[in-house]
Amino acid sequence: MEIFAIDSFAKPQALDSRSHSGYCATIGFFDGVHLGHRFLLEQVKHYAALDSLQTMAITFSEHPRRVLNQAYQPSLLTTREERISLLSHEGLDACAVLQFSREMASLSAYEFMQKCLVEALDVKTLVIGYDHHFGKKSAEGFQDYQRYGNELGIQVVEAHPLTCGDYTVSSSLVRKSLEQGNGVLAAQALGRNYSLHGMVVHGHRVGGEIGFPTANLQPQSSQLLVPGIGVYAGWAQVDGETYGAMINIGRRPTLDNGDNVSIEAHLFDFTGNLYEKEITLSFVEKMREEMKFADISALVDQLNCDAAAARRILFL
Repeated sequence: MEIFAIDSFAKPQALDSRSHSGYCATIGFFDGVHLGHRFLLEQVKHYAALDSLQTMAITFSEHPRRVLNQAYQPSLLTTREERISLLSHEGLDACAVLQFSREMASLSAYEFMQKCLVEALDVKTLVIGYDHHFGKKSAEGFQDYQRYGNELGIQVVEAHPLTCGDYTVSSSLVRKSLEQGNGVLAAQALGRNYSLHGMVVHGHRVGGEIGFPTANLQPQSSQLLVPGIGVYAGWAQVDGETYGAMINIGRRPTLDNGDNVSIEAHLFDFTGNLYEKEITLSFVEKMREEMKFADISALVDQLNCDAAAARRILFL
């Protein structure tokens, strides 16, 4: 998959130097690259094949709402690098990464389609996600885009959504599920377990003293969503190996940790030093809420129960 970085509306040199029939494209932030996104991209491939076009995903370097509203900073499911990597596995010909700015946001939908889609990216067919809007007039919708496309020489088609049980698959559904600790529903929508990657940092070192040494994760980006407080069964990947784990997200009330929320994982059957290593934690299922115990002995008893429950979830 070729990647074009667009920081203006000039046609990328790599694209300008070739001759081809144009692109069938879709636009979105693609946070998480979940099954709904992948379903949309399959529709892009379908329409591209009908007219012998190449396929393209058009995304943004930053979440538009982070640029336009500094007071509202939505938690993200993936970093920019993770999004591009996940998109690269979807069999597309190209991905255009737009440098979103207030100047871009001030464009009308017609201006955006003309300057970006037609002049810069050679888009011939645009597949619109069922809930996607662009341009400064939020009231504009599919029929408006279709009319503008007729004037500009772009065929505009509306994509079908993907449902998961009673839910329409979306990034908002994944975020809400994770915030509520519902890793199972999040995984059904993502097509994989949600994960956080980062560095193992020094913690309070109490875990080792009570027989449950933990790796304390510092996520690679503060913008990434941290699942809701609780105890989870999950997986830990470190040094190319995968280990079952029980993961605690919370304030460690029994140990008077204050208001700081930590992410700790006890890796099953692991021996060695994890400090300063990169680690990825994947969340499979929430087992219980965080609790305050009467003493350390009661905490250890519960941790033994949690470990047994996590092993049953992961290995049975």
